[in-house]
Amino acid sequence: MSHVLQCTQCQAKNRVQAVPGGAVPVCARCGAALPWLHDGTDDSFAQDIQAGVPVLVDFWAPWCGPCRVVGPMLEQIARERPGQVRIVKVNVDDNPQTPSQFQVQGIPTMIIFRNGQPVDRVVGAAGKAAIEARLFPS
Repeated sequence: MSHVLQCTQCQAKNRVQAVPGGAVPVCARCGAALPWLHDGTDDSFAQDIQAGVPVLVDFWAPWCGPCRVVGPMLEQIARERPGQVRIVKVNVDDNPQTPSQFQVQGIPTMIIFRNGQPVDRVVGAAGKAAIEARLFPS
């Protein structure tokens, strides 16, 4: 894994390699937790769902209208909750194995993982508050 994540505090761009289990990526300049949002692939998926925070995997496609509505909300959640959630976007057209493995029938489908295991599924374009309620139940 190698992704460039931008710090919401100092705006520095950080190249993030593998993050140790249970840790979250932090800014090399200011030490703030980084918004953890990146693209996933069939090859990287097993590593992508491992994190010490909830992982929301968004199965989407560029031609899908509802997916284009959900995408910015997920980006906003990642920016507003750095260090609290990892969001992985998997393009189903480019990566057909993983959606098949998790029986994704329609998009957008979001699956929430905790400790590498699926714990919840949201099918369709849900609102930001509904997604956050599923990610962070009280």
